[in-house]
Amino acid sequence: MTTLTDTLTPTRPQAGLISKLKTYAPHAIAGIAALVFLDSLRFKFTNAPETQTIFGKLNEWAASFGADGLFAQTGLFSQYVIGTAELFAATLLVIGIHPALRRLQAVGALIAFGVMSGAVNFHLWTPLGIDPNNDGGGLFFMAVVVWMTSFGLIILRRKELAAIGVGLRAALFPARA
Repeated sequence: MTTLTDTLTPTRPQAGLISKLKTYAPHAIAGIAALVFLDSLRFKFTNAPETQTIFGKLNEWAASFGADGLFAQTGLFSQYVIGTAELFAATLLVIGIHPALRRLQAVGALIAFGVMSGAVNFHLWTPLGIDPNNDGGGLFFMAVVVWMTSFGLIILRRKELAAIGVGLRAALFPARA
């Protein structure tokens, strides 16, 4: 006779599947975010018309409140600066697949989350809008995907991030003798 406890206790094959998911899911998530970032770099680093449209709209918006040039090609948040941050995040996400470098994946997730938080907010709250290039909102959708996957990876890598925080605190504020 099967009891309720027997049906709720994972069997050996289920436990193995859960273990594999815990091991490989973070890497799949990191891979998705890295691929989206790497795909977008060809537009940012070649000054593609789509990129000119997006950063041009953002620069016009910034100029309307006195911050002209903020999103221009030499601005603080130019396509090259954002692209470099995305390249750096993608690199850390991929390098972090190696077990000895797992903490770098957590840092890459933090960078990706920061960059995509900006992207999602600029799409939602500026004249840029959700569909600036008439692609049916595909660019915005991919930004949300990376934003969500990087947030998920931050949660999954919270122990690594905590260890980084402890190490930074020890380095910046050494204990007095």
